[in-house]
Amino acid sequence: MDGSPTMPNTPTPSRPRRRPGSRSALFVTAAALLASVLAWPAADRAEAAPAAFAHPGVTVSRGQLDFARQQVNAGAQPWKGAYDQMMAGKYASLSRTPKPRAVVECGSYSNPNNGCTDEREDAIAAYTQALAWYVTRDARHARKAIELMDAWSATIQDHTNSNAPLQTGWAGSSWPKAAEIIKYTYDGGWANSGRFATMLRTVYLPEVINGSNSNGNWELSMMEAAVGISVFLEDKTSYDRAMARFRTRTAAYVYLSSDGALPKTVPSQNLDTTQKIVNYWQGQSTFVNGLTQETCRDFTHTGYGISAISHIAETSRIQGQDLYGTDVGERLRHALGFQAKYQLGEAAPGWLCGGSLHLGLGPVTEVGHNALHNRLGHAMTNTERLTAQNRPAASNNLFVAWETLTHGDNPN
Repeated sequence: MDGSPTMPNTPTPSRPRRRPGSRSALFVTAAALLASVLAWPAADRAEAAPAAFAHPGVTVSRGQLDFARQQVNAGAQPWKGAYDQMMAGKYASLSRTPKPRAVVECGSYSNPNNGCTDEREDAIAAYTQALAWYVTRDARHARKAIELMDAWSATIQDHTNSNAPLQTGWAGSSWPKAAEIIKYTYDGGWANSGRFATMLRTVYLPEVINGSNSNGNWELSMMEAAVGISVFLEDKTSYDRAMARFRTRTAAYVYLSSDGALPKTVPSQNLDTTQKIVNYWQGQSTFVNGLTQETCRDFTHTGYGISAISHIAETSRIQGQDLYGTDVGERLRHALGFQAKYQLGEAAPGWLCGGSLHLGLGPVTEVGHNALHNRLGHAMTNTERLTAQNRPAASNNLFVAWETLTHGDNPN
């Protein structure tokens, strides 16, 4: 199975009963949690930048691209079906016109939406065109990817309003995936690749590298962008910084029983009491393997966080620092299994989110399933079933796209 327990650990009540020493015990617990985050074992960090970056090396490797291309050209499933789905959609259109803006303004829930959708979708389209180029070797797709990237690098100057960090994280996750494929596999030249790199360095990276104290999916997506941008820029300092923040946030996003009675926390958020932690975890006071900080919010946002974790772990593996064998992989495995079980239809028990879940996990299981089940041999019954049910995985139109094609049962 995926490793999710059938029964929860002893619930941690939202309002613990007063008893002698209970307040001091709470402070000790909070202090221990803080210390555990700050004193992460050096041997388990595995986030150091490589001596030399591998390219293409953001989420998808050359070996994975070669396998996908081979399977599509052989008409093998599910890759051919996934490819056909991708090519039938709007992102693969050779008549697409980029819609760049100097300032992209995104308020809460993209209201206002001044260029937010256009930016995200042009970035996904650039990645889609890059994949289409790699599979077909039709240079028109490479040129379209370049046209999209060039249009934005010539125009954008800033992201504003409350959702700017998240928006930058989403678009900034797709741009380097496209750029890596084009720069390192297309032999037709990309004259403005330097300008594109400058855009990533000056417009995107400063917006995401310092992280966020909002819900965890924000910082995870922001770190996905920061890691991918760092690979493209070959910026080891930013890579190390983003990876370190990613490790802390992942540990604070997915609970494991080995964390103790309460989830780990991000020190800067000052979640130093049980009640603060419970409130941050959407009112959930019982913690079990695979529960995430946003499970009781909804599965859609949970899926964003899970997807970003898998993308960063995959990039790290390509760069020679495999995180799947650390707690990151264990948290990802349990998070996938726990959410998959309920996404597949199992009723929520009363202790979980009051017995009511808001489903909609999205196309986010392929990367983690391939890494943890196919490569490492973990039995992941629920995740495997959900992955098969959702094939071919499409795009969430934010920062996830075509992962059955690129990672479905991919041995590389």
